[in-house]
Amino acid sequence: MNRICMAMPYFEIPERHLEEFKAYCAVFIEKTSQEPGCLYYGFSFNGTQGHCREIYRDAQGLLNHLINIAELNRKAFHLASIVRYEVHGPRAELDKLRGPLAFMKPQFFELEQCFNRASVAQ
Repeated sequence: MNRICMAMPYFEIPERHLEEFKAYCAVFIEKTSQEPGCLYYGFSFNGTQGHCREIYRDAQGLLNHLINIAELNRKAFHLASIVRYEVHGPRAELDKLRGPLAFMKPQFFELEQCFNRASVAQ
């Protein structure tokens, strides 16, 4: 059964903070790489727009991640604004996230069909 969840925040970063924000990205990646529930975590940029693609084994992996990086968020998010926050996954997993993520006002996308070659240990 597929329980994989993806979180995808999109950032707007003032030019004057761009390099400092990118430096924090390396710190986020280092801290997140220690999380067993995280399968992928990476940042992409288009000028002053940033995007983080996050893939977790399940909803609990995403929730654990938010706890793990809470202090980093407090330090880094004065540098950028989240302009869009998407969460994708199966309905049962999304239902576990609706309450805890409500403060971020995410858009939830329910997975209906997929193809996945990734091997995910349960």
